[in-house]
Amino acid sequence: MLQPDVAVLDCQLPVLEGTEVAQEIQRRGLPVRILALSAYDDERYVRGMLEAGAVGYLLKDEAPETIVAAVRAAARGEGYFSPPVAAKVAAWVRGERTGGLTKREVEVLRLVAEGMSNKEIAHKLKVKKRTVEFHVGNILRKLGVASRVEAAVWAKEHRVIP
Repeated sequence: MLQPDVAVLDCQLPVLEGTEVAQEIQRRGLPVRILALSAYDDERYVRGMLEAGAVGYLLKDEAPETIVAAVRAAARGEGYFSPPVAAKVAAWVRGERTGGLTKREVEVLRLVAEGMSNKEIAHKLKVKKRTVEFHVGNILRKLGVASRVEAAVWAKEHRVIP
């Protein structure tokens, strides 16, 4: 029986998701390091794979030599991340949320997505309307969207809101 040092897992497999495979590897205590390779860098996949024990996460558009370097790093027990994924993980460590949003900005985004006006949000959060306007401006800039509606759609698509 083969005992690989590294398993390169896609997040979307035909029968199971990569996270489920990684969890099963961990559950069985197999001595293999997991390296995620995916076309997606959204929070659900990245967090899922890291929580399931992946030591790194690469995007499929990486150069072949980068993928080889990542596999070698994983075999040594080192993490290896595509730059956009590394930026997201670093943002999480700093307490930021999806899209580089702070906890307060996520809270405001959720209320925006519920259809609340800036005035209503200010009242609910017990802050000034100007503070809410500042947060909404930051949210639009960080998400790269032009309107509150686009921000709400983004929040739904990225599972910031149910």
